[in-house]
Amino acid sequence: MGKKPQPTGRQPKPAQAPAKTAIREIMFNKKLRHDFAILDRCEAGIVLMGSEAKSLRAGDVQWGDAHARFDERDHQLYLFGLHIGEYRQAGTFGHQPLQPRKLLLHKRELVRLHGKLSAKGLTLVPERLFWKGPWVKLDLCLCSGKDKDDKRRDLIARAQRRDVERELARRAKRRD
Repeated sequence: MGKKPQPTGRQPKPAQAPAKTAIREIMFNKKLRHDFAILDRCEAGIVLMGSEAKSLRAGDVQWGDAHARFDERDHQLYLFGLHIGEYRQAGTFGHQPLQPRKLLLHKRELVRLHGKLSAKGLTLVPERLFWKGPWVKLDLCLCSGKDKDDKRRDLIARAQRRDVERELARRAKRRD
């Protein structure tokens, strides 16, 4: 038996290529949930030079005290305190490691965040830096700071949940 003839004008589907929107994490802010209470989060693009992108691929990045602030002159959001190491092969055409970096958001998101940031005690802190296809993205969290009592309450609640799960697993194992 031979192959069925293909209808004219239609090509057979090629084998599935890997998704171009694959997400590869560069860095995750582990201290964020410990130091801050997260109220809201959004995804933002980040404007980079070529040497910065190469340094990110090499993993030469540190959070430090990274945070985002609005520049009132041009009503844009900038990321401060993110240290992206110098790319040696760039020579004199490289970048400054601690320079402010513009964040890319839709205008309605900028307006929404600006309104929320006007409340006292709120800040924008990056949670995750990642590649989404060929673009570098950033998860920004709108946060309020925790005091020592809040941190203690979180630790106690986490320990209690762990104890309950352990007890339930022990009872389920005894029944079997």
